[in-house]
Amino acid sequence: MDLGLKGKIAVVTGGSDGIGRATAVLLAREGAKIAICARGQEKLDQTAAEIRKAGGEVLAMSADMSKAADIEKFFDVVIKQFGGIDILVNNAGTSLRGNFLEIDEQKWHDDIELKVFGAIRCTKRAIPEMKKRGGGRVINISISSAKQPGAGSMPTSMSRAAGLVLTKSLSKEYAPDNILVNAVCIGKIKSGQHDRRMVSNNISPEKYYNDNSKEIPMHRFGEAEEAATAIMFFASSMGSYVTGSSLNLDGGTSGVL
Repeated sequence: MDLGLKGKIAVVTGGSDGIGRATAVLLAREGAKIAICARGQEKLDQTAAEIRKAGGEVLAMSADMSKAADIEKFFDVVIKQFGGIDILVNNAGTSLRGNFLEIDEQKWHDDIELKVFGAIRCTKRAIPEMKKRGGGRVINISISSAKQPGAGSMPTSMSRAAGLVLTKSLSKEYAPDNILVNAVCIGKIKSGQHDRRMVSNNISPEKYYNDNSKEIPMHRFGEAEEAATAIMFFASSMGSYVTGSSLNLDGGTSGVL
């Protein structure tokens, strides 16, 4: 099936690991030209090498999505090298959460700067390029607790909820320009963040995943590739009449649609 991705220019933030990496690899496999960024160059280079080995075209550049100057520099390079942008996946982010009274103001600031302002700045750079090309796709990665926050879920649930508001508002504003804006709300997906928690807590992968999947109706973590297929749907021709929507990808955990 032709998904309409061949020759499209896709930007994936946080593209060196986990969902970002899987998304970049999958889009490249379907013929898209890929631009990825993250803070660590080593893992970016590994992802880029994988894409190139499979015959894909990729730009990999270190950039911190919480810094406006880094975003500007990254998008300048992307536009200069590829000539435009068709797809933006706002994936960069961390999962910072804890007791409300114990979260200091700097952590709030850092979380909002990365996930809210990062997405705003990237989207502001991408939309004018999409308008020049007759349309485009913006996919914002959120979490299921953005819709149904629980105790101890902030600041990440709050910053991700802001991303859902951004998604719905932009979808209405830019639908006449054929720029479709959607969100994927993930639950527990295997990623580098979980790998680091295993190491820091000295827990085996088997025990970690078993202990942390008991409340998931499907009784397992999702794979990064499963998230990537949902993102690809929104980016592809299959999602040509879908905008302003959010998809729960959490193994049935969320209690809301």
